[in-house]
Amino acid sequence: MNKYIKEVVKINHHSREIYGVSYMPENKEKCPTVIYSHGFNATHSNFAMNSEYLAANGVGVYCFDFCGGAVNSKSDLKTSEMSIFTEKEDLCAVIDTIRTWDNVDSDNIFLFGESQGGLVTALIADEYEEQIKGVLLLYPALCIADNWNERFPTFESIPDIEEVWGVTLGRVFFESIHGYNVFEHIGKFHKDVLIFHGDNDRIVPIEYGNRASRLYPHATLEVFLGEGHGFSEAGNKKVAMMTYEFVKERL
Repeated sequence: MNKYIKEVVKINHHSREIYGVSYMPENKEKCPTVIYSHGFNATHSNFAMNSEYLAANGVGVYCFDFCGGAVNSKSDLKTSEMSIFTEKEDLCAVIDTIRTWDNVDSDNIFLFGESQGGLVTALIADEYEEQIKGVLLLYPALCIADNWNERFPTFESIPDIEEVWGVTLGRVFFESIHGYNVFEHIGKFHKDVLIFHGDNDRIVPIEYGNRASRLYPHATLEVFLGEGHGFSEAGNKKVAMMTYEFVKERL
């Protein structure tokens, strides 16, 4: 096992600050690095176990809080100011910053996105194909636009404020995805994609994972039997191990 250094690293862009934590192997060599993007109302801490596992095995990690991405986010913005596209800006800034680090192998950067962060990651992957070696998606919420466009079918029906699972969302969230077809904006990433999805997911039906796996030229769908939206401890450990294997096999 490798020793690693864990430290808070903040990134500024678009007049806002991202709070993140890096887990970097304690050596002088450039290392492959995984960027973790959390889901709705989650934080960087969701990936502590995964990050420690990867760093102890020689893979660097940066996990961060999306601006306005959670009630307990340590990054800037209110949840009512967040949208899929502010989160997309955040992830772009993270990638652009991480690539410049002395201890990061810029030819071996991988993206890992969970749920809403999986949607954001999928959107970014098509645009950043040259900078990204591979993509992992954990029950990616590719249903978000469909769900909210069904709920608010017209601009006039969109509220100024909507409470969702204890989180206050603003008009910008819903307006920005009004009429948006996610599957027209993903799937052009030609490198390897690994999708993890539980067959008992009630939030993001597995059909979305299936559809995405068919859309990408080089995608694999790993179905976790009995798992829902948010895996068990055993499921999460398996994901961490498979993430490490995915990275190592592509170096």
